[in-house]
Amino acid sequence: MTATPEIATHRLGRTDIRLGPLGIGCWAIGGPVHGDDGHTIGWGQVDDEESVRGIRRAYDLGVRFFDTADTYGAGHSERLVARALEGHRDEVTVATKFGWTFAEDGSRRGTGMDVSPAYIRRACEASLRRLGGDAIDLYQLHVGRLPDAEADAVVETLEGLQRAGLVRQFGWSADVAEQAARWAERGTCASLQFILNVFQQTPGMVELCERHTMTAIIRSPLASGFLSGKYGPASRLPGDDWRAQAIELGWGDLWNPDGSANPAWTARLDSLREVLTDGGRSLVQGALAWLWARSPVTVPIPGFKTVAQVEENVGAVRFGPLTPEQMRRIDEILGR
Repeated sequence: MTATPEIATHRLGRTDIRLGPLGIGCWAIGGPVHGDDGHTIGWGQVDDEESVRGIRRAYDLGVRFFDTADTYGAGHSERLVARALEGHRDEVTVATKFGWTFAEDGSRRGTGMDVSPAYIRRACEASLRRLGGDAIDLYQLHVGRLPDAEADAVVETLEGLQRAGLVRQFGWSADVAEQAARWAERGTCASLQFILNVFQQTPGMVELCERHTMTAIIRSPLASGFLSGKYGPASRLPGDDWRAQAIELGWGDLWNPDGSANPAWTARLDSLREVLTDGGRSLVQGALAWLWARSPVTVPIPGFKTVAQVEENVGAVRFGPLTPEQMRRIDEILGR
């Protein structure tokens, strides 16, 4: 019997904080929220009780890393995370983010962006109130790119919050490796969060994390659910799901403007099905295994709306990463 490949031990940057191989993303459970331009930036309707059960189930299955943001549901996701992890707060690492502003009047409405030092401190204190605890474990800039001078001012502010004890570690949810390198080279940034999956990549980010001993927190590890295989030409995303507006907003072409799955991408997924599900994995589990094989610094944070999704995501750990031969076959199929 062939031994299951082991997943590398995952720490947060150069620290002794252990994240484990997989975290749980908590964007979807924030519920409906709209940007200042009227577009939805949420994942549609959610069941708060199911969300709480999902987080607790993840904890029971060994997950110790949970990623949220203040703008997810305009603070709602942070409150759900705190509620679900009550009594276990000291046993887990909770990451949150700042930079996108929102109305706090219950309207769940985004209002823009603010990365000024004064705003960052206010946002940090507000997230601490919602999450509980003495300090934010991992505080991340949520704005994907900034002019260099603004980015420098943000990292200096975060270093100050760290010295003040309000933030333990900090990172950047970044989109451009060349700009993220400014933080990496300072040696104080613990992590970078970026898109990476079988279909999509953010060039240079994995290598940057490897070179500077930072954790690569992988958002959209399942291509926003596309790699689950449950979407086809006849499926339609609801209008209050941000993916239904993805092309219009310039966020990719996995879906058509009518909310159906792009058949060109479903065909690519079908061509990968055999290798991703080899050994008894589901498609989801194969996609996560691809990330662990891609680099030992990767920690994917798949999202969820149901307990069953949490169980499937966490179930990927027992299979370990894909083998070099499986990775080679995927590259061959995709023409890389």
